[in-house]
Amino acid sequence: MEPYLNLVNGQPAETLPLADRGLLYGDGVFRTLRVQAGRALWWAEQYAKLADDCARLSISCPAQALFEADLTALPREDGVVRLTVTRGVGLRGYALPEKVSVTRIVQRSPLPPGLDRADVDFLHWCNIRLAIQPALAGVKHLNRLEHVIARSEWTSFEHGEGLLLDMDERVISGISSNLFMVRGQSLLTPRLDRCGVAGVASARLMARAPRLGMEVIEGDFFMADLAEAEAILFSNSVRGLRWASMHGMRPEPLSFQRLHACLWGD
Repeated sequence: MEPYLNLVNGQPAETLPLADRGLLYGDGVFRTLRVQAGRALWWAEQYAKLADDCARLSISCPAQALFEADLTALPREDGVVRLTVTRGVGLRGYALPEKVSVTRIVQRSPLPPGLDRADVDFLHWCNIRLAIQPALAGVKHLNRLEHVIARSEWTSFEHGEGLLLDMDERVISGISSNLFMVRGQSLLTPRLDRCGVAGVASARLMARAPRLGMEVIEGDFFMADLAEAEAILFSNSVRGLRWASMHGMRPEPLSFQRLHACLWGD
């Protein structure tokens, strides 16, 4: 079975029109999710986030049923699926086309290695700083150059993660994850009203942690706050929850397992 498969507007394809605004300007959004036993995990939440991001950019989001039809056309093996919506093909220039048909892209790839690892074995403080742009804050738009540059700052440590700050030195996230700091029974996580991506896994964890008696606090945090944390947790929709420590100590195993199970549970 071919591990990769690309669908463009429901049809197998390997190319896009050169005038697609997603290619020309990063004019679009995407979400990445995990498929298990032929089922797209957290599907309702993933589609809701995709639709919300489209609305933030005034892009018409394809109907949920269209994506569901695409997903049924994919191999049933476990894997990763990326859903992309671009504004579609338009004339040259930044002005929005008067009439446009959005481009719907579904891409399947194998699961990444090391999914059974719960730890992050290397933390890198990224030199690049995230630009502050409230109009795009939280949106997973197609312009990921800041993250590309950040990830290029190291090449070893396959299971590492980079820590991203904004221009005011506020801690924002990991390169491919949202970030939480554990302090006792509190989970501290950066506000994403100035920059950063609002992840589905992060939203699930914030909604579900109170079931375990944990308080979730969103705020402005800095490098010193990370140094005071008992552990740092990274969440995303493919790997779930991973941990790292600023002090070389593991988080309490039962607490981490309960959080991880709470994140993945129905």
